[in-house]
Amino acid sequence: MLTLNTEDLTPVQLQNYLQYAVAPRPICFASTIDSNGNINLSPFSFFNMFSTNPPICVFSPARRVRDNTTKHSLENVLEVPECVINIVNYNMVQQMSLASTEYGKGINEFDKSGFTMQASEVVRPPRVAEAPVQFECVVNQVLPMGDKHGAGNLIIAEIKRIHIQESILDGDGKIDQAKIDLVARLGGDWYCRVTKENLFKVPKPLTTLGIGVDALPLHVRNSTVLTGNDLGMLGNSEVIPDEESCQQILNDKEVRSILDATIGDEHTRIIELHLLAKKYLSEGKFEEALKIVFL
Repeated sequence: MLTLNTEDLTPVQLQNYLQYAVAPRPICFASTIDSNGNINLSPFSFFNMFSTNPPICVFSPARRVRDNTTKHSLENVLEVPECVINIVNYNMVQQMSLASTEYGKGINEFDKSGFTMQASEVVRPPRVAEAPVQFECVVNQVLPMGDKHGAGNLIIAEIKRIHIQESILDGDGKIDQAKIDLVARLGGDWYCRVTKENLFKVPKPLTTLGIGVDALPLHVRNSTVLTGNDLGMLGNSEVIPDEESCQQILNDKEVRSILDATIGDEHTRIIELHLLAKKYLSEGKFEEALKIVFL
């Protein structure tokens, strides 16, 4: 494993390692305005939500690594502490990237990128009409992380009004994760797209208490077949199956076949049962898989 001391790396090297490793990152497409009415539109991938009540998002226009200068977005919110955070989907990604061009002060990136300015309702910066979700925010605080090349400036923005395109909602009026078609930043020029085909769910153990991986039999924890993800699914089960439940799985044709074919060969039996448990996990048959590993 490569081990690095951050103080031994240049800002460019640090930026490369961090942005490739800490990914994907959601994109804050922020519109801001200065005291003279000059509008700026710029994307930032140092961005996320940090509180629900109050609703807080934080993004960070970092000082430029090459020359340590600051960005217009930062200068604008220090003059007019308001912004709109426009969420970026796939249909916007090329124009959004164009808006990141470092145009001079007073140049409106809405015009350069071809996005439509839409008047906000509670703040002065305009919204991006094409954005599927738009957050009108007031800036509560700006926290500089330092004055060196690449130092961030945390803009703590409180959401005051939310606008959502109805086309991305489901039948219950909630955002449909498959419809919003989000994109996110990776390292360098890389992006990723959140499509229906690469979405998957992991049940959260919020109201349940998983038995934990440490409660699984030793041969399961040391399995050469079952992965960490497999063990995590098994360990998320609420209860260890009792002997009667385990005996019921003996009626499973595939289990019975393995047991009959491996009489006297415990090593092969364990591997084959683990393979079957892995198969059942992939098919969503969690209870059956758990009973198999506890046989």
